[in-house]
Amino acid sequence: MQYRMLGHTGIEVSLIGLGTMTWGEQNTESEAFEQLDYALEQGVTLIDTAEMYPVPPRAETQGRTEAYIGRWLQARGCRDRVVLATKVAGPADTPWLRGGPQLVREQIERALTDSLERLQTDYVDLYQVHWPARSTNFFGQLGYRHRPEEAVTGIAETAAALDDLVRRGLVRAIGISNETPWGLMEWLRASERGIAPRVASIQNPYNLLNRSFEVGLAEMALRERVGLLAYSPLAFGTLTGKYLGSTRPANARLTRFERFSRYSNPQGIAATEEYAALARAHGLTPAQMALAFVNRQPFVTSTLVGATSLTQLAENIASVDVNLDDAALAGIDEIHRRFTYPCP
Repeated sequence: MQYRMLGHTGIEVSLIGLGTMTWGEQNTESEAFEQLDYALEQGVTLIDTAEMYPVPPRAETQGRTEAYIGRWLQARGCRDRVVLATKVAGPADTPWLRGGPQLVREQIERALTDSLERLQTDYVDLYQVHWPARSTNFFGQLGYRHRPEEAVTGIAETAAALDDLVRRGLVRAIGISNETPWGLMEWLRASERGIAPRVASIQNPYNLLNRSFEVGLAEMALRERVGLLAYSPLAFGTLTGKYLGSTRPANARLTRFERFSRYSNPQGIAATEEYAALARAHGLTPAQMALAFVNRQPFVTSTLVGATSLTQLAENIASVDVNLDDAALAGIDEIHRRFTYPCP
C-alpha cells in the first residue's frame, strides 16, 4: 500500500480508501466485516462513511452502515489502526434526518453525536460536509443558475460549528464534499479569518468519464494542499465494463437501482467501450486501468473504492500496484479528447 498526507493535518491515509455506501443495502453485516478485515490486511487505513448511508437513502436503513462499522471496530479492537471519516448531510428531502437536515450548529452537533454512538467511538478523524447548503452544481447538475434570494446557511456559520467540534476533541480534521471552486475558496477564507480549522480534503467524483475536477479544483487542491478523496472512481461500476452490451449482473447497483443513470448515457457507454478495449490491449482489466489512472494523479489523496464482493475489492485494492505506461496514458488522452466530459 502507498500512503499520502491528508492536507496540513499530519494524518497519513492509504492511497486506496474503503467506501461503504453499499453496506446495509447490497451487503450484509457479515460481508461488511469481511471487506473491512481484508482491506485492513492489505494496508487500507481510510474508511469513509456517512450518516445517511446506505444508498439509496431510506428511513428504514439510515445509519445502518455506521452501525456495522462500529460493531466491527469493537469486535476487532482496531480503532487506532484506521482513519475514520464520516459526513453530515446538507439540506435534502430526507425528513427522517432531523426533520430535514440543515448545516446549522444544533443539527451538526446532533448529527455527530448520533454518528459517534453508531460508530462506537469518541472521535472521528475526518468530519465532512456531505454537500453544500446552497443550490449549485453537484451530483451531476449542469448549467449553474444563480439564486441570490436563496436563504441558506452560510459556509462561515457551518465552519464555526465544525471548529467547535475540533476544539472539543470530537473531530480531528474537517473536509468538504461535492463542492465547487467557489465553495472551496470560501472554506479557505473562513480558515484565514480564524473561523474554522483549515479544510483538509475535498471529496468529489473523479473518473475517466468525469474529469471535471481537473478544471479549477485540481490546481486549488495542489496549491492549497486540499487533496481529493476521489469517489466513484469506477463510475458506479460502469468502467469495469460489466454493463456493456446491456448486461445487468445480479445484485449489481445499476441492476437493482435504475435511478443511478449518471454514467449510462450513450456517450458514456461509447467511451466506456473504448476505455475497456484500451485496457485489454495493454493486458489490464478495465477496472485496473481506470483506478490506476485516478491513483496516479498528484491532486488525489485517496481513491475511495466500493465493492459488493471480496473478489471486486481485491482487484480494486491491487490497482495500487498498477503503473500505466506512456502508451496507455497516450491512449487515455486520445479517448478523452473525443469524449471529454461524457458524464458530468
